[in-house]
Amino acid sequence: MTTTLPAAGADWNLAERAETATQRLDRNWACLLQELRVVLTGVQLLTGFLLTLPFQQRFSELDGGLRWLYLATVGCSISATAMLTAPVALHRLVFRRHMLQWLVARSHHLTLVGLVLLGAAVSGVATMIFDVMAGGKAGAAAGAATMAAWLMLWVGLPLMARRGTRADVI
Repeated sequence: MTTTLPAAGADWNLAERAETATQRLDRNWACLLQELRVVLTGVQLLTGFLLTLPFQQRFSELDGGLRWLYLATVGCSISATAMLTAPVALHRLVFRRHMLQWLVARSHHLTLVGLVLLGAAVSGVATMIFDVMAGGKAGAAAGAATMAAWLMLWVGLPLMARRGTRADVI
Protein backbone atom coordinates (compact mmCIF):
# COMPACT_ATOMS: atom_id res chain seq x y z
CA MET A 1 0.00 0.00 0.00
CA THR A 2 1.13 3.51 -0.69
CA THR A 3 1.06 6.48 1.66
CA THR A 4 0.44 9.06 -1.04
CA LEU A 5 -2.75 11.06 -0.83
CA PRO A 6 -5.02 12.22 -3.63
CA ALA A 7 -4.05 15.54 -5.19
CA ALA A 8 -6.98 17.38 -3.55
CA GLY A 9 -5.48 19.63 -0.88
CA ALA A 10 -1.91 18.57 -1.62
CA ASP A 11 -1.10 21.92 -3.23
CA TRP A 12 -2.49 23.87 -0.25
CA ASN A 13 -0.59 21.73 2.25
CA LEU A 14 2.63 22.09 0.30
CA ALA A 15 2.22 25.87 -0.10
CA GLU A 16 0.93 26.69 3.41
CA ARG A 17 2.79 24.11 5.50
CA ALA A 18 5.66 23.08 3.24
CA GLU A 19 4.33 19.60 3.92
CA THR A 20 4.41 16.53 1.71
CA ALA A 21 1.58 14.02 1.62
CA THR A 22 3.52 11.68 3.90
CA GLN A 23 4.29 14.49 6.34
CA ARG A 24 0.59 15.35 6.40
CA LEU A 25 -0.25 11.73 7.21
CA ASP A 26 2.32 11.81 10.01
CA ARG A 27 0.74 15.02 11.37
CA ASN A 28 -2.78 13.58 11.08
CA TRP A 29 -1.67 10.45 12.94
CA ALA A 30 -0.04 12.53 15.69
CA CYS A 31 -3.18 14.68 16.04
CA LEU A 32 -5.37 11.59 16.27
CA LEU A 33 -3.15 10.04 18.94
CA GLN A 34 -3.28 13.25 20.98
CA GLU A 35 -7.08 13.28 20.77
CA LEU A 36 -7.17 9.64 21.84
CA ARG A 37 -4.93 10.40 24.83
CA VAL A 38 -7.49 12.95 26.01
CA VAL A 39 -10.54 10.71 25.65
CA LEU A 40 -9.04 7.37 26.69
CA THR A 41 -8.53 8.30 30.32
CA GLY A 42 -12.18 9.23 30.65
CA VAL A 43 -13.56 6.18 28.89
CA GLN A 44 -11.31 3.84 30.85
CA LEU A 45 -12.33 5.41 34.18
CA LEU A 46 -15.99 5.23 33.19
CA THR A 47 -15.69 1.59 32.18
CA GLY A 48 -13.85 0.72 35.39
CA PHE A 49 -16.51 2.47 37.46
CA LEU A 50 -19.31 0.65 35.63
CA LEU A 51 -17.62 -2.71 36.04
CA THR A 52 -17.57 -2.31 39.84
CA LEU A 53 -21.27 -1.46 40.20
CA PRO A 54 -22.68 -5.01 40.29
CA PHE A 55 -20.49 -5.71 43.31
CA GLN A 56 -22.01 -2.84 45.31
CA GLN A 57 -24.57 -3.67 47.97
CA ARG A 58 -27.41 -1.53 46.54
CA PHE A 59 -27.04 -2.89 43.00
CA SER A 60 -29.40 -5.76 43.85
CA GLU A 61 -32.14 -3.19 44.54
CA LEU A 62 -32.25 -2.05 40.90
CA ASP A 63 -35.38 -3.01 39.01
CA GLY A 64 -35.32 -4.89 35.71
CA GLY A 65 -35.39 -1.74 33.58
CA LEU A 66 -32.39 -0.22 35.31
CA ARG A 67 -30.51 -3.52 35.07
CA TRP A 68 -31.07 -3.59 31.30
CA LEU A 69 -30.01 0.06 31.08
CA TYR A 70 -26.89 -0.82 33.07
CA LEU A 71 -26.06 -3.67 30.69
CA ALA A 72 -26.57 -1.43 27.64
CA THR A 73 -24.47 1.32 29.23
CA VAL A 74 -21.61 -0.96 30.23
CA GLY A 75 -21.76 -2.55 26.75
CA CYS A 76 -21.43 0.88 25.14
CA SER A 77 -18.57 1.80 27.47
CA ILE A 78 -16.65 -1.43 26.85
CA SER A 79 -17.23 -1.08 23.09
CA ALA A 80 -16.07 2.54 23.21
CA THR A 81 -12.92 1.43 25.00
CA ALA A 82 -12.31 -1.18 22.31
CA MET A 83 -12.88 1.28 19.46
CA LEU A 84 -10.75 4.01 21.00
CA THR A 85 -7.82 1.71 21.75
CA ALA A 86 -8.00 -0.13 18.41
CA PRO A 87 -5.86 2.44 16.52
CA VAL A 88 -2.88 1.56 18.71
CA ALA A 89 -3.30 -2.16 18.00
CA LEU A 90 -3.72 -1.46 14.29
CA HIS A 91 -0.55 0.59 14.32
CA ARG A 92 1.40 -2.22 15.96
CA LEU A 93 0.16 -4.78 13.44
CA VAL A 94 0.84 -2.69 10.32
CA PHE A 95 4.04 -1.05 11.63
CA ARG A 96 6.68 -0.65 8.90
CA ARG A 97 4.31 -1.84 6.19
CA HIS A 98 3.89 1.60 4.54
CA MET A 99 0.17 1.59 5.35
CA LEU A 100 -0.07 5.01 7.01
CA GLN A 101 -2.90 6.25 4.77
CA TRP A 102 -4.93 3.12 5.56
CA LEU A 103 -4.08 3.41 9.27
CA VAL A 104 -5.11 7.06 9.55
CA ALA A 105 -8.38 6.48 7.66
CA ARG A 106 -9.40 3.38 9.64
CA SER A 107 -8.37 4.92 12.95
CA HIS A 108 -10.41 8.03 12.15
CA HIS A 109 -13.52 5.90 11.61
CA LEU A 110 -12.93 3.79 14.71
CA THR A 111 -12.52 6.96 16.77
CA LEU A 112 -15.81 8.39 15.49
CA VAL A 113 -17.66 5.18 16.38
CA GLY A 114 -15.92 5.12 19.77
CA LEU A 115 -17.02 8.69 20.50
CA VAL A 116 -20.65 7.86 19.65
CA LEU A 117 -20.52 4.86 21.99
CA LEU A 118 -18.90 6.98 24.71
CA GLY A 119 -21.66 9.57 24.40
CA ALA A 120 -24.29 6.84 24.69
CA ALA A 121 -22.53 5.41 27.77
CA VAL A 122 -22.33 8.81 29.48
CA SER A 123 -26.02 9.38 28.76
CA GLY A 124 -26.83 5.96 30.22
CA VAL A 125 -24.84 6.72 33.38
CA ALA A 126 -26.65 10.06 33.81
CA THR A 127 -29.98 8.29 33.40
CA MET A 128 -29.12 5.61 35.95
CA ILE A 129 -27.77 7.99 38.58
CA PHE A 130 -30.67 10.41 38.37
CA ASP A 131 -33.18 7.56 38.29
CA VAL A 132 -31.77 5.99 41.45
CA MET A 133 -31.41 9.30 43.27
CA ALA A 134 -34.51 11.21 42.12
CA GLY A 135 -36.81 8.83 40.28
CA GLY A 136 -37.59 7.70 36.75
CA LYS A 137 -38.72 11.07 35.37
CA ALA A 138 -35.57 12.79 36.61
CA GLY A 139 -33.50 9.94 35.15
CA ALA A 140 -35.14 10.21 31.76
CA ALA A 141 -34.71 13.99 31.77
CA ALA A 142 -31.06 13.76 32.80
CA GLY A 143 -30.32 11.12 30.16
CA ALA A 144 -32.07 13.12 27.43
CA ALA A 145 -30.34 16.35 28.48
CA THR A 146 -26.95 14.64 28.53
CA MET A 147 -27.53 13.10 25.12
CA ALA A 148 -28.74 16.44 23.72
CA ALA A 149 -25.65 18.21 25.11
CA TRP A 150 -23.14 15.76 23.68
CA LEU A 151 -24.95 15.62 20.33
CA MET A 152 -24.91 19.41 20.16
CA LEU A 153 -21.25 19.74 21.21
CA TRP A 154 -19.77 16.66 19.54
CA VAL A 155 -21.89 16.58 16.36
CA GLY A 156 -23.89 19.76 15.83
CA LEU A 157 -21.16 22.31 16.53
CA PRO A 158 -18.54 20.65 14.32
CA LEU A 159 -21.05 20.15 11.49
CA MET A 160 -22.08 23.80 11.68
CA ALA A 161 -18.43 24.85 11.63
CA ARG A 162 -17.83 22.69 8.54
CA ARG A 163 -20.54 24.40 6.48
CA GLY A 164 -19.11 26.11 3.43
CA THR A 165 -15.87 24.12 3.59
CA ARG A 166 -14.79 20.90 1.97
CA ALA A 167 -12.40 18.18 2.97
CA ASP A 168 -8.90 18.33 1.55
CA VAL A 169 -8.83 14.58 0.90
CA ILE A 170 -11.21 12.33 -0.94
